Amino acid sequence: MKLPDHGRHDLAPDLEQPDVLVIGGGVAGLFAAYHLRLAGAAVTVVERGPVGGPQSCSSGNTGFVGTQGAAPLAEPGVLTQGLRWLGDKESPFYIKPRLDGGLVRWLWHFSRACNDRDFAAGFAVLLEMKQRSLEILRAVCARGDLAPTLVSDGMVVAFKSPEAFAKACRAVPRAVAGGVPLRILDAAALRALEPDAEFDIRGALFNADGAYLRVPEFIVGFAAELERMGVRICAGTEVTGFQLAGRRIQRVRTTMGECRPGETVIAAGSWSTACARQLDVGLLLQPAKGYAVTVSAPPGAPRLPVLLSEGKVAVVPLGGRLRLGGTLELTGMDPEISQRRVSGMLRTVGAYLPGLGDLTTIDTWSGLRPCSPDSLPFIGRAEPYQNLLIATGHGYIGMGLAPAGGRLVAQIAAGEKPDLDPAPFAVGRFSGRARRQAGRRNLPGPRQPAAAGPAWIAPSGHGGSAGR
Repeated sequence: MKLPDHGRHDLAPDLEQPDVLVIGGGVAGLFAAYHLRLAGAAVTVVERGPVGGPQSCSSGNTGFVGTQGAAPLAEPGVLTQGLRWLGDKESPFYIKPRLDGGLVRWLWHFSRACNDRDFAAGFAVLLEMKQRSLEILRAVCARGDLAPTLVSDGMVVAFKSPEAFAKACRAVPRAVAGGVPLRILDAAALRALEPDAEFDIRGALFNADGAYLRVPEFIVGFAAELERMGVRICAGTEVTGFQLAGRRIQRVRTTMGECRPGETVIAAGSWSTACARQLDVGLLLQPAKGYAVTVSAPPGAPRLPVLLSEGKVAVVPLGGRLRLGGTLELTGMDPEISQRRVSGMLRTVGAYLPGLGDLTTIDTWSGLRPCSPDSLPFIGRAEPYQNLLIATGHGYIGMGLAPAGGRLVAQIAAGEKPDLDPAPFAVGRFSGRARRQAGRRNLPGPRQPAAAGPAWIAPSGHGGSAGR
């Protein structure tokens, strides 16, 4: 197999013929490229901006990975809470009123998923995916330049109200049985973990599998590692159109020329909707805007990441800085930052951690996270095309889902039997036909049989020079 010349970063018209073209250089696209390259494919990644740049959700988020946060957004009672929050201009949740048929359809499917059965099924799927992703991340970051970018010392989950803490404590045995290593912290145990931090809370839990990636350092370093493996990464390159031949994508037009990939993967985050629309593929996604505020770490800052449960704010230590992440706004493709939401986040942090005092802001960032109605990503082939895959919709936990999601993309592309059931991630699962087929099974559709692998699959399942 001839590897691409990764010393070149242009897409020469009619000359570039990768086995797989990945559209999107965020965490989902990079992990798809990683697993495809390990399988022996010649891979090109195009990214509309700089890899790890501010346009990417992989740039400024809190980077949470591990087993914390596997619960779907669509949970019983969330609609009632959301309606109460809509009247609060500093609340962590907001929907911008507008005439948008896609938003209405998304909200309708979201409301249908707010039941105990779908919530439990979604939680099980997301938890397994996060567990597998953490294993992959630990292997990827085991050595070299990426080792300092994964911090896996555990995570504190803090609760302000007695009711929320009591509810969380009741759920601990079930969570532990399901593979989430939670334990209840008394005051002495919390002080032992965080001797310098002052908490004003009712109680806390500790998740030993709580971890986070330092971003954008991880994304930039991972992209460099992929280039060393032979993946061609073309930053500052936008897709402008497609040329079709029957049910196949024959050419992909970009701002740097054309290419003729054997397979195309759309992994462009919230921009996947517009990209797929050029192929008449509908993706039921909403861009959910989240904020990250980076501040100077004052004395008394926590040493571990802390999730402020009811306040929906995460606190991540980054050396001499703290990154505060939170909010979920359905405002369309609008990156504008609301200072009222930022003020609400800072007040929430002060209420839980009063010892921090007045915080000095270094940077404020917003990112558009691609969310599906049921919080499960779209991963799989997109009908009616024979050589188009989708990998998007990872929502606000994309860093923790993308490693396993990328492996699923590679397995589907190679025609291998996936180690994750692909049915819950089916691209067309919200179509009327798919729901009728799923019926009482509460699944988007039947598991697809493995097909014969493409020519780029090496006999051992790994490309000869693609290993780390």
